[in-house]
Amino acid sequence: MDGKAYTADEVAQIFQISKHTVYELIKRGELQAFKVGNKMRIEQAEIERFKENTKAPSKRNEPVQPDILPTQPIRLSGSHDFLVEHFVKQSSKNLQLQLQPTYIGSLEGLMMLYRGQCDIAAIHLLDPKSQEYNLPFINQLFIYESISVVRLASREQGFIVAKGNPKGISDFNDLIRNDITFVNRQKGAGTRFLLDSMLSNHRIDPGKINGYENEEWNHLSTASAVSRGSADVAFGIQSAANHLGLDFIPIAKEQFDLVFRFTNENKQTLKELINYLQSSSFKNSLTNLVGYDIGELGKTTYKTEEI
Repeated sequence: MDGKAYTADEVAQIFQISKHTVYELIKRGELQAFKVGNKMRIEQAEIERFKENTKAPSKRNEPVQPDILPTQPIRLSGSHDFLVEHFVKQSSKNLQLQLQPTYIGSLEGLMMLYRGQCDIAAIHLLDPKSQEYNLPFINQLFIYESISVVRLASREQGFIVAKGNPKGISDFNDLIRNDITFVNRQKGAGTRFLLDSMLSNHRIDPGKINGYENEEWNHLSTASAVSRGSADVAFGIQSAANHLGLDFIPIAKEQFDLVFRFTNENKQTLKELINYLQSSSFKNSLTNLVGYDIGELGKTTYKTEEI
């Protein structure tokens, strides 16, 4: 049973939702899937992981703390990351709140925060001109809003290749070789920003990269394409390569931040979330940190006047 892979129709029946909703979950990166031909498949382990992540936190034998219970769920949107998944799970459990993630990419997550459609954005956006992460975008959007930018981690980005690197990929010039097939991230993803900036710096025409137009919505999906052999190389984070036993060639270190936007309705809950993010309890819960540097975990890198 553990090795079974389900179709979108079968997953829809399991969760009693429409097939369209299943595809939306896959597109947003909330449900990991892989392709067999033109058909999507979801593994049993992934279904169990999704169930666990979306399960309402149990209150049995745990003290209720009414002062931190929100009147509505706290919404997190933006880039998918394994540490973000862990933060969502641990904070929901330990603070007894509903933290609802939507993994749609850094840029769209930040725009949702700007439009007031979420409370927290998870981002890693490189500004090509300043070569600075996140703050150039934040400063353009948030003028009057009350926000705090808190560091989650620095991450290693680079080439994800098959074990042993059989194609001998070492730098960006290898991406335009005729024998190399690439798999990309979607437009608006922080990884796509970094990749395109790197290609521009190396004066490489993306049109010459075989597979540049092939887009996936999260790091695990791109790494899975390499693992299955449908691509020779992806650009992504080291932890995704490590998850699937692939090799990784480091290229750059990036800053991954959480942006909290305070309102009268959510400010108490967001303060509790930031306190938990900065706590030794959360830091001690982190394991398997290959590809991450958490030396600045919980550091407030920018804030505006609170409401």
